[in-house]
Amino acid sequence: MSKSIDAALLQQDFITYCQINTRSDAASTTYPSTPGQTVLAKKLVTQLTALGLSEVALHDDGFVYATLPANGSDADPIGFIAHLDTADYAAKNVKPLVHPNYDGNPIQFENGLKLTVDEFPKLKQYFGETLITSDGTTLLGVDDKAGIAAAVASARYLLAHPEIKHGEIRFGFGPDEEIGRGGKHLDTKAFATKFAYTLDNGALGQMEFETFNGAEAKIEITGTSVHPGEAKNLMVNALSLAEKLDASLPQFERPEFTQDHEGFFALLHLTGTVDHASMYYIIRDHDHNLFEGRKATLQKAIAEINATLDRPRIQLTLNDQYYNIYDVLKKDSTPYDLATKAIKAVGLTPEAVPFRGGTDGTFITYNGIPTPNLFNGGINFHGPYECVSTEAMVKVAETIVKVIELAVE
Repeated sequence: MSKSIDAALLQQDFITYCQINTRSDAASTTYPSTPGQTVLAKKLVTQLTALGLSEVALHDDGFVYATLPANGSDADPIGFIAHLDTADYAAKNVKPLVHPNYDGNPIQFENGLKLTVDEFPKLKQYFGETLITSDGTTLLGVDDKAGIAAAVASARYLLAHPEIKHGEIRFGFGPDEEIGRGGKHLDTKAFATKFAYTLDNGALGQMEFETFNGAEAKIEITGTSVHPGEAKNLMVNALSLAEKLDASLPQFERPEFTQDHEGFFALLHLTGTVDHASMYYIIRDHDHNLFEGRKATLQKAIAEINATLDRPRIQLTLNDQYYNIYDVLKKDSTPYDLATKAIKAVGLTPEAVPFRGGTDGTFITYNGIPTPNLFNGGINFHGPYECVSTEAMVKVAETIVKVIELAVE
């Protein structure tokens, strides 16, 4: 780039965004789930309008959309998407701390927590840079306010450099990604891009073009409660049936034993009494056939236990939640090719990794806009050790600009 991204303004924006409490709430029945997300959305509408972007508005789907019009290129429209909410961790009164020229020495927070290279080796990437942390009492909000700040910085740069030719660029900032709702609502007809990128998590240079296939299993178990002293041949302990079912599933195909492309069964919730028990599993796999096989394994295990009982006491409700974006993205390598070239062009090493979860891009992809994920440069997400450097966010912004530049070639 002939001139650089404005790092000072990017840092200022990021800190401002972090100070707005946008923690989402899975128990909420409203959309967005919390009012702070709308506060940040309205702030972005004001800021993006002042920058000079077009068609800036907060839409009924909860997303802020903004357009950078094409300036002499008929390249396909490209979108960049980041989410407004933060994870389910303390987010009230976030106090960002700036550590210029970070040297790797331990950062001691007043509440007794300590951020150290020994515990978090990835901090080494930020040596000599301006590191930003919380004060240890809250998360910081890197996920995904770093993505928002980088996107805004890229728009600011392109508006200041009209000599860079590009097609139409769309920016989208939406709510409730952390609770799996936001991406389902994005209006793909209104956003109207050929493809898009989310800017959500990930180390510098990292690309995620694969997600899990995901399903949830809700299980209700009916027991028969009898006084323990008179229980022989009468009592059916629902909790014992729950234990038996869990033990019948592959014991080493659990999150704590798997990585990379390996799928799993995860028991996330188990409550009950002798009389009744409830279980909640998530089932994950990158490979669609293995995913279907996992669901069949659970169904078979339940059927086999039920067959030993006086009646079917274990009832299963099984629902697919989302699917692997790779099954769509493999049909057109353009988003991958552009991202790879852009990352190399800004001096980083591209690394495609499978994402062990789902993203807003999962839902957006299956609603018609192929949407892989690019990085936001932070680490230690969803807790008090969350951090990012200003320089890392600048690299995110540079990558966005370079994707846009390369798209016209």
